[in-house]
Amino acid sequence: MREDGPFQQEGYDLMAAAFEVHNENGGGLAEEVYQESFEIELEMRGMPFVAKQELALFYKGRELKRRYIPDLYVCEGIVVELKSVAQLLPEHTAQLFNYMRISGKSVGYLINFAPIKRLEWRRYVL
Repeated sequence: MREDGPFQQEGYDLMAAAFEVHNENGGGLAEEVYQESFEIELEMRGMPFVAKQELALFYKGRELKRRYIPDLYVCEGIVVELKSVAQLLPEHTAQLFNYMRISGKSVGYLINFAPIKRLEWRRYVL
């Protein structure tokens, strides 16, 4: 782990991409619009990512049918959950924490594109 925290520079780059998407699209659109726009922006910036990769769940060693699907993995170590909602709520944070725990990733970003005047976001490190 670096002194400035895990994936610190990657996080700055990730958020620069998010701010660019919000500046270009504005707030209040559907989450799917931001998902696709964000993927394009990450690609244009040369940031490696995987979108909508399923996470398998297990109970006592047996795989469950239910899957969790985080919006993005960025730079092989950051879980990103995108929202387009009036405000971030505790259940959004809980959803991201579940994705981080199940995937074994220690850094997560919760990004809300809906606010018109500003991007709402939170960074978590477990």
